[in-house]
Amino acid sequence: MRQLTVSIDRFPIAGKFTIARGSRTEAVVVTATITENGAVGHGECVPYPRYGETVEGVAAAIEAIRPQIEAGLTREALQSLMPAGAARNAVDCALWDLDAKRSGIRAHVTVGLTRWPPATTAYTISLDTPEAMAGAAAKAAERPILKVKFGGPEGDIERIRAVRQAVPQATLIADANEGWTEGNIEAHLAACAEAGYALVEQPLPARSDGFLARITRPVPIMADESVHDRQSLQRLVGLYDVVNIKLDKTGGLTEALALADAAEALGFPLMIGCMVGTSLAMAPAMVIAPRCRFVDLDGPLLLAKDREPGLKYEGSLVYPPEPALWG
Repeated sequence: MRQLTVSIDRFPIAGKFTIARGSRTEAVVVTATITENGAVGHGECVPYPRYGETVEGVAAAIEAIRPQIEAGLTREALQSLMPAGAARNAVDCALWDLDAKRSGIRAHVTVGLTRWPPATTAYTISLDTPEAMAGAAAKAAERPILKVKFGGPEGDIERIRAVRQAVPQATLIADANEGWTEGNIEAHLAACAEAGYALVEQPLPARSDGFLARITRPVPIMADESVHDRQSLQRLVGLYDVVNIKLDKTGGLTEALALADAAEALGFPLMIGCMVGTSLAMAPAMVIAPRCRFVDLDGPLLLAKDREPGLKYEGSLVYPPEPALWG
């Protein structure tokens, strides 16, 4: 017989995490645990207000399908039972973990990976003054890939330049989190190109990103808030060059794998990304990491305290999870 447990867990962030939409000092996550005949599966999600989600609402949505879960709900049936989003992610990943624990077959083997190598993750530099961001980048100079948050009301060109001057050798990804406008995007893209940024992530709000088809893009543009699952993919052709897959958007690993297949079929290179969560949220995303041009799974590195056991990080190198954590 199955049993479901749903919990709301809080993990302090080391310092403060700031993007264009605001700042946070803790990661508040929802954890789904499914137990069956001694096997235990765990899944974590990070509800995101940008998508109309609340912690309480996500926990309630999982509780609402308790009867189906405890009656033996499968991952396949879950896809039509719940919409894409954080709640489905926690349940889907818990079911993946439960299946791995019951069968003894690791999740990466189930999806066809014969090797599960470590990956080099980007490391996030929060939005701040140009001087503070340059200082934070300099402290992280040994990390090969930095994802730099922009989208302030003014001063982004100075931030773009200051970070590059602080880390002349690093691969830099600019993430505006929808914070730029039709009036300033071309100047910001030009500054990124001049400073040698490899990628610009979601410069415009998703509702107005059609403007990207009307401008010259001197740096590859990656969709984040504009892409959730396969249904949102087709309209990105001609607007974006790369797709950022996040399990909290797709509603779990099951749809994330399908989205990766569909995106690659359309010619999109991939990034696997994350919200600010613990190693339990990053672990399922590691299944997709070998397919990706960029990996951004630094959530636990931003926390003052992670789950135990957690993922193993050596600098920016992140290793696949041990079975005790997930999968």
